[in-house]
Amino acid sequence: MVLLATLGVAGLHWLTSRYDRTVAKEQLLDPAARNKRTDLDGALNYLLIGSDHRPGANPEDQRSDSILIVHVPAGMRQAYLISVPRDLLVALPAAPGFPGGQDKVNAAYEHGGGGEGGARLLSTTLSRLTGIRFDGAALVDFSGFKQVIDQLGGIRMCVDTPVRSIHTRQQFDTGCQQMDGARTLDYVRQRYDLPGGDYDRQRHQQQMLRAVLDRAGETRLRSDPVKLDRVLRAAGGALTVDTNGVPLDELLFALRGLPADALRGVQVPSYPQTIDGVSYVVLDNGGGGLFTALRDTRVPEWAGANPRWVNRL
Repeated sequence: MVLLATLGVAGLHWLTSRYDRTVAKEQLLDPAARNKRTDLDGALNYLLIGSDHRPGANPEDQRSDSILIVHVPAGMRQAYLISVPRDLLVALPAAPGFPGGQDKVNAAYEHGGGGEGGARLLSTTLSRLTGIRFDGAALVDFSGFKQVIDQLGGIRMCVDTPVRSIHTRQQFDTGCQQMDGARTLDYVRQRYDLPGGDYDRQRHQQQMLRAVLDRAGETRLRSDPVKLDRVLRAAGGALTVDTNGVPLDELLFALRGLPADALRGVQVPSYPQTIDGVSYVVLDNGGGGLFTALRDTRVPEWAGANPRWVNRL
């Protein structure tokens, strides 16, 4: 959605119609985690879930690879990408076939059966944890997102620490470099052998989203209808969305003034801990006031007072 908003408002209704026919729509938010009414003039909170599995896929081993809360303060001049650690120890609510209990937060997607059910259980889990309700959600299929990056001609990523992929054995050396979709997704999945572990992985995924928006602004998609159509179709094929009843064109129009350089990356205050031989991440002092700032719509003030947990993208 933000990708489309960066393309400008000219032809917005045509773009929306074209995109609207390709993207899947589901009820990704549980009623208990859903805002009763989304006010585009106020602060907004969206849930972004990244996974290799689409709805209808094999529900086994469908843990979410990436979980972000996207917070947009009123005025829509900034956006905060709050990465939720995949191993964060939380209380999972009960779901059909699952009694509930303590587990890693990314297990919610699996216990909910993946797809729509998994997203709903995850949304409830995070709503109870943070005390907020969401204005929408998106489920991103990472295998499809590779095509979006490829259709954009690749993106520029800056590697800060050399690392070898545990998946493909590719070597990523330090320095800024152009990456295609497969190489980008391989890089941003790495967490082992990095000094910050999963926190580095979260930051790299935030940087990837910023790089995609930067690239969309560079490639002059508005003047190349063929490329624009390909990017839109690739994006639509990689996404399942829940806009909480807000028409897509209204949401895009509201987001039109949000530039890519307005993105800020945020890590949830937390630290790793081994419990009964299992590696978890636990909240640092209940999240260091971040969740309170979300509820009170004071995230910019919190970010200014807590630079340790804010990433420069």
